[in-house]
Amino acid sequence: MREIVRTNDAILITAIEALLTGAGISHMVLDQHMSVLDGSLGMLPRRIVVESDQVNRARRLLTDAGLAHELRSNGD
Repeated sequence: MREIVRTNDAILITAIEALLTGAGISHMVLDQHMSVLDGSLGMLPRRIVVESDQVNRARRLLTDAGLAHELRSNGD
């Protein structure tokens, strides 16, 4: 799995999950239970990862949705 987005914006995470699910792209949100450590302040970012063979498709989907600025670089 490869990381495509890292954010602490819960609304953005929900929107990206909806887009990926709607497109049938397998994904996971990592670090979503880290609020135990940061005291529910939302300071620690969550990572959205997709299957390696679906990275390009997911990146294209988010770019088409106007979220290209949220994408991690290909090297990350």
